[in-house]
Amino acid sequence: MIRLRPYKLSDGEYLLNWIDDEVTFSKWCADKFTYPLTKEQLEEYYHNYEKENNGFIMTAIDAAGKPVGHFLMRLADYEDNSVHIGFVIIDKEKRGEGYGREMMSLAVKYAFEILKMKRVTLGVFDNNEVAHHCYKSVGFVDEKYCKDVFRYKDENWGIYEMAVEKI
Repeated sequence: MIRLRPYKLSDGEYLLNWIDDEVTFSKWCADKFTYPLTKEQLEEYYHNYEKENNGFIMTAIDAAGKPVGHFLMRLADYEDNSVHIGFVIIDKEKRGEGYGREMMSLAVKYAFEILKMKRVTLGVFDNNEVAHHCYKSVGFVDEKYCKDVFRYKDENWGIYEMAVEKI
């Protein structure tokens, strides 16, 4: 079982250990940070969103209270009742154990029940099949596919724009 809580600066130490390589890093943040990720970058990220009314950094914790996942809710639109999820990552030691599905289920529940949103969106690169499947398993559907929108070294990655709506 996991729970969600607001991100704390101390969570950054965990997050730094979840990304071992540049490909994983780029899939996680689409190069919105500079590789390799540093404590200073995470502190700036935290302080920027601490002042933001339309964005929330969240941490998933296990039964013992240890961080096991991370995501950002941003672009909260209180008139259109929508929010976008990004920077989704699970502790590398916990991947494949259902933590991602549980975290994303809780994220959608939080958006619908706490934030009173009617729509949650996200984007996932086409070469991240595991994440794409995870999002589908919690109700997200592909709304649009954009080919070759992100350049990683000598590769072009496409992105699936996905959404789930409150019924």
